[in-house]
Amino acid sequence: MKRGWLFLMSLLVVVVLSACSQKSEEEKKERVKIGVMLSDAGLGDQSFSDIAFEGLEKARDELNITFDYRELEFTGTYKQGLEELVEEGQDLIIGIGFTVQEDMEAVAAANPDEQFLLIDAVSDLPNVHNITFKEDEGSYLLGALAAMKSDSNTIGFIGGIENEVIERFETGFKSGAKQVNPDTEVLSVYAGNFGDDQLGASIAQDMIEQGADFIYPAAGFTGVGSILAAQEAGVYAFGVDSDQFFLAEDTIVSSMLKRVDTAVYQAIKEVSETGTLSEKDKVLGIKENGVSLAPIRVVNLTAQEQKQIENLQQELADGQLTIK
Repeated sequence: MKRGWLFLMSLLVVVVLSACSQKSEEEKKERVKIGVMLSDAGLGDQSFSDIAFEGLEKARDELNITFDYRELEFTGTYKQGLEELVEEGQDLIIGIGFTVQEDMEAVAAANPDEQFLLIDAVSDLPNVHNITFKEDEGSYLLGALAAMKSDSNTIGFIGGIENEVIERFETGFKSGAKQVNPDTEVLSVYAGNFGDDQLGASIAQDMIEQGADFIYPAAGFTGVGSILAAQEAGVYAFGVDSDQFFLAEDTIVSSMLKRVDTAVYQAIKEVSETGTLSEKDKVLGIKENGVSLAPIRVVNLTAQEQKQIENLQQELADGQLTIK
């Protein structure tokens, strides 16, 4: 009798464990799958790719999704990485950065039933959704801040690849500086890539020799080199995309926060809840909390200067300022 009872209990345990295992497998199959093709510099750029990846990890932790990603360093081309993600059967494939656009459009055209999201560029293809940012708004505030505190009236902008996205950083920075002090000279150089910190340092050093006492790079890992060069020379710099204060705590006055992490997270959240993205084109600026400034450190603003920055920010949010 006892032996029979033990047998029945063992059988029950096996049945329960089997049911739990099947349930676990079913839940796993139902989890939303996200694929990501990172920008050219990839993880470790301490800027654009890294901040996007933070949004991806937050979605994994909070929304119970799964994800896979590709880096150009390992796939050779964006097209190869995107095709690999398509083969995995992702529910949404995200391309980080405007350099992904051409290859994403080729892959999206060949896979019209797949859903794609392009960050930082605009595609007309029906199965590609787009998110862009008003980088000029946040950069405008940094330009104003630099012009307020510059002793030399010379400041520098370093861009990665010359493109309309990076040009918005430059235009906003120049416009904000001229708004505060029309006599400000803004030096501007494009590095031609986002992954060469030594080149970034060299460009910054040239600008500093010309009198620049503020350096603003929108150049990914290339920009990291320019920030470190600024710190070594004892001049100020601004961070970009994420709060880069930790890179050079004696030098970074503020950073232009580009909330790619929030954009990625919100897109994944919508797909996990509804299965699709509702907006074809989304543009995020100060008003939409898509761009903002990190805390202002290192320099001290007078009450009047602080008020001026706040007023400019409000005018940008209200659409009262024209950046040109």
